[in-house]
Amino acid sequence: MTHKFPHSWLVTAALLILFAEASIAQTDMGQPSGFSNGRFSSAATGLTRSNAAATTRRSGLAVVPQDFAQLTLAPGFLMELNVLDDPDLVGSFRIDQQGDLALPILGTMHVAGETVSEASDQIRKKLLDDQILKTPQVTLTVLEYTAPEVTIVGEVASPGRYPLLAPRKLVDVLALAGGTTLVAGNEVQITRGSAGGSAVLVHYSRATNPKIVEDAIVNPGDTVQVKRAGIVYVLGAVNRPGGYVMEQEGTLSALQAISLANGTALTARTGTIHLLRRNGDGTMADITLHFEKMSRGKAEDVQLHATDVLYVQTSKVKSILANSQSIMSSAASASIYAVAVH
Repeated sequence: MTHKFPHSWLVTAALLILFAEASIAQTDMGQPSGFSNGRFSSAATGLTRSNAAATTRRSGLAVVPQDFAQLTLAPGFLMELNVLDDPDLVGSFRIDQQGDLALPILGTMHVAGETVSEASDQIRKKLLDDQILKTPQVTLTVLEYTAPEVTIVGEVASPGRYPLLAPRKLVDVLALAGGTTLVAGNEVQITRGSAGGSAVLVHYSRATNPKIVEDAIVNPGDTVQVKRAGIVYVLGAVNRPGGYVMEQEGTLSALQAISLANGTALTARTGTIHLLRRNGDGTMADITLHFEKMSRGKAEDVQLHATDVLYVQTSKVKSILANSQSIMSSAASASIYAVAVH
């Protein structure tokens, strides 16, 4: 039996087929080369990775220390030398323990303590002086280096050893350790790591940064010690007697010390107070300070030294009055209690 399909159905089927083919062609044009069934082909993936690697090589960034340009050569460094038009002077050479670089044709050259630029100039001069090349083009590169360090101890946020490739200012070195703490004094000792180990004492101020601090230089191998601020003792008729650190960059005045002790007590003799200070020969000096005049601005405030002792005496009259008031207060309380009971 032969079946006859309506003509309209055939037309509809043909249109659907044409529409599907057109959609597939459009999808293929919109996809990148190598894309099939929603995935990249292996050839396309390899090409893409190759291009990405090439792009990375062209635009790759390396983190270089700030003072790398000032790095001085030292034993153990591995150097790469390249002299144009002379293959005998191309290769990698390591600096020996004496600080010498053994090069073919040129022999032994002492380069320790020089920068890369200075060592390159020395090699270039040697080639000219020995008439090996008329216009030598020398390229010297550091492949490996032993990073020298600086030791930072004392009152800093993060004491320890830090890489220091070249001499730097004291303020920059202290910043490596996070800066000084609140109880740091105003003295920083720099002990040289070179032979002899001489020490340099720098009066450091966070607020003013005087020129002497700006000129203080720390070399690789040095030890930087930030000393702790001194302690002043406030005793006697004060509300909170004890020892107080001279936090304000190692300075503290008499009025500031009394303020740290929460002021004088009610029984204190505030006319004068005593400052006990140790002399250079070990003896103690008793200095009378006019505290009441200083607090009113009629006398100059006195700057204290580390280990100074401020002593506030007790007034006998004020003590008697205070005791009398205490006795009267106790008696009044007892009377009230007695009346309440009876």
